[in-house]
Amino acid sequence: METKKYFAPSEIVDVAIGAGIKKVSTPYLKEFMLAILAGVFIGFASEGSNMAAFNLLADPGTYGLGKCLAGAIFGTGLMLVIIAGAEMFTGQTLITAAVLDKKVRLSQMLTNWGLVWIGNLVGGVFLAYMMSQSGLFNSGDSLLGAMTIKIAVGKVTMPFMSAFFLGLMCNWLVCLAVWMSFAAKDITGKILAIFFPIWLFITSGFEHSVANMYYIPAGILAKANPKWVEVALANGVTQEKLDALNWTSFFLNNELPVTLGNIAGGALLVAAYYWFIYKSDFGKKDDL
Repeated sequence: METKKYFAPSEIVDVAIGAGIKKVSTPYLKEFMLAILAGVFIGFASEGSNMAAFNLLADPGTYGLGKCLAGAIFGTGLMLVIIAGAEMFTGQTLITAAVLDKKVRLSQMLTNWGLVWIGNLVGGVFLAYMMSQSGLFNSGDSLLGAMTIKIAVGKVTMPFMSAFFLGLMCNWLVCLAVWMSFAAKDITGKILAIFFPIWLFITSGFEHSVANMYYIPAGILAKANPKWVEVALANGVTQEKLDALNWTSFFLNNELPVTLGNIAGGALLVAAYYWFIYKSDFGKKDDL
């Protein structure tokens, strides 16, 4: 009899629970190092997306097409995380399934979240620094540098609740991508499971806390270059909004609401939702 090549939806929960147990059992230093890698990998996806689409994003008439192209590139970041091996905060919200199943303590999960979040930040800022020093922001007669600033400005000046809900919808899709990758038993299946939800989330314009650990620091660092600032101002960035782009607004105006939204999207709407359906007493009733 042919072996099934994927896990059914009811089986994915058990895979996710097992993954959560493994994540909180990993030694702290190893987990932190893997988190740095994830920050770098998602940073690569972010800068590559910007490079592919910056000229389209600069024109309102081609903005949607630019987001679509950027989305087609961005999925590579999560593929690197899942297949090469790394730990990304947004995916760690799925540990919630193991907590609900009483296989992991809440304190273990929260410790893991904090460790991985900080590691992701280190990786994202590191890549942003390398990009700012690489000369690549001069691309397109400095339009890439200008768009790097403009994207960051947009992220730190959006309303708190907008950032929260954009973060929620983002990680609902990102965690569904991870969840479906758990279903696949081969590399091809994992790649396909990841590609389409990530393409959708970037095209939609949702907010990812780990990606923003590259996008916003890159904009802050790019702001130090007068030429890139000049082109940014010529492309719709106001001086007032430019002044609002700093490390404080990065953490308080974007990372805080987006991280909270990411937690709600992944922990509640994926991990807890599927655990309730398949593993709770309600889900085990014969008449469901």
